[in-house]
Amino acid sequence: MLAPLRRLRRSVRRGRSDAPGRTVDLLGRGGLLAYGIVHLVVAWLAIRIAMGLPEGSADAQGAVAEIATGAGAVGLVVTVVGLVAFAIWQLTAAALGFRWVSGGERVRKRVGATAKAITMLGLAVVALAFLRSGPRSGDAGARDVVADLLLLPGGRLLVGAAAVAIGVMAVTMTYTGIRRTFMGDLDLRRLGPALRRVIEVVGMVGHLARALALGVVGVLVFTAAAASDARRAGGLDAALRALGETPLGMSLLVVVALGFGAFGLYCVADAAFRRA
Repeated sequence: MLAPLRRLRRSVRRGRSDAPGRTVDLLGRGGLLAYGIVHLVVAWLAIRIAMGLPEGSADAQGAVAEIATGAGAVGLVVTVVGLVAFAIWQLTAAALGFRWVSGGERVRKRVGATAKAITMLGLAVVALAFLRSGPRSGDAGARDVVADLLLLPGGRLLVGAAAVAIGVMAVTMTYTGIRRTFMGDLDLRRLGPALRRVIEVVGMVGHLARALALGVVGVLVFTAAAASDARRAGGLDAALRALGETPLGMSLLVVVALGFGAFGLYCVADAAFRRA
């Protein structure tokens, strides 16, 4: 039982992958690639909204529906396996990894790894739910969760706390994008100067776009808490549509959509060049 942990500790000290074994490493990279594809599809759905074309929901649920149309049930099952493997990888990294940094930077990376694991598992659940009963709007799911919380004692405080937590995540994501700390997860020795710069740019733009959308989600949830009205909450789809209704209009929505596309490209690069 302890031998695999000792081997993993030795590997992370040498700067190798934090994945607990080669199989999880390979499957996890596949899951990270799938995560990137989801963001590229969300970007396409958001641009369709901006162009006034017929569209589904511009969130993970809508993206999964689009992927299922092209890849079918088998493709979704493979995607789920990869996402779960990457979540295991990130939970291992949260417990033992990121030995190449220290202090606050290691703490931030381990917290970020935990958040990634939760996100990947959530997306895997979305894909499984699609396989079982078809697509469902992420906004409806968010409103249902908020409605359930509001029914609890101190429900408004709980929803308000959730909004603050979402805001903190948005701030953390902004820090990650501006400081480009995500580059520390990559094997920079395999990157030439030009490719490294491209990955830095798409990663920065992608993180900042996701932070903006997440911040809008936090505002929607906080509004729901203040009004004690779950109908005011919403997920990513509602956040993107809200950005389209600002004074900057659809231009801002297109910019954010392109940012999501940039994050998708960064995920593809991350899958290829993550420390191994």
